[in-house]
Amino acid sequence: MTHIPSSGWHARLQLGFTDNQGKTEFHCGQSQAPLKVQRPFYPEGNRICHSAILHTAGGVVGGDRLEIDLDLAPQAHALVTTVAASKIYRSLGSTAQQAIAIAIASQAVLEWLPQETILFNGADFRTQTRVNLAPGAVFLGWDLTRLGRTARGERFSQGQWRSQLEVWQNGLPLWIDRSGLTGGSPLLESPYGLAGQPVIGTLVWLGKSLDALEMKALRELEIVNFHDFCQVGMTFLPDGLICRYRGRSTTEAKRWFITIWRHLRRQTWGLDTQPSRLWPV
Repeated sequence: MTHIPSSGWHARLQLGFTDNQGKTEFHCGQSQAPLKVQRPFYPEGNRICHSAILHTAGGVVGGDRLEIDLDLAPQAHALVTTVAASKIYRSLGSTAQQAIAIAIASQAVLEWLPQETILFNGADFRTQTRVNLAPGAVFLGWDLTRLGRTARGERFSQGQWRSQLEVWQNGLPLWIDRSGLTGGSPLLESPYGLAGQPVIGTLVWLGKSLDALEMKALRELEIVNFHDFCQVGMTFLPDGLICRYRGRSTTEAKRWFITIWRHLRRQTWGLDTQPSRLWPV
């Protein structure tokens, strides 16, 4: 990673997961405040290691830089989430940055399922995630962002938000997604942008193709009882699936993503999955 000097926090967290005779074991290579990781737990048995990342400062301000490295050895299976929503506070001029680097070895699986990011009005935030998949590896991740604390009547009238997700395999891109918004931009109200909705979300499943029956079953999950203000969509790729949400409710978006997540896990690994106890849904 490129290290950029900053007057704020420069936090780093390195997590590794290895397979030991069918048990995924966890080790923390580096932990620099305010990023920490809780003790791993195994609610689904030894095969899948659950870990939760904690930001002890309670929020991110301009000038902060967060670096997270996740490394999965062959056959390992980890589910990584966050203890709470990420709060990005108003900037006084500097950009807050987050860089996530993920390496998933052959036949390994990472479920990267953080809680939502809340951008306060005036926040300046840039997040970059790069995933390197070995042949046979699977990445299942989601991202939820709320622009403004709308429950308080706040709008994202000032600030910057930029997001980039890249998933690569054998030196070739499987998926590259770049997004960016400026506070007060016409895109916030445009039907080609957010259409006045403050919450956007993306779920990504990459590394394993879906057959026709699986696609049909997933399409049925797209027809659910949402409110009129919400829009959802699915795009099938040769090596996976992309799901989008645009609406007013992070809870509603998370519930839909959890429904898809549970379906994919049941079809692929035969798991009867319950949502993490950390997710308020």
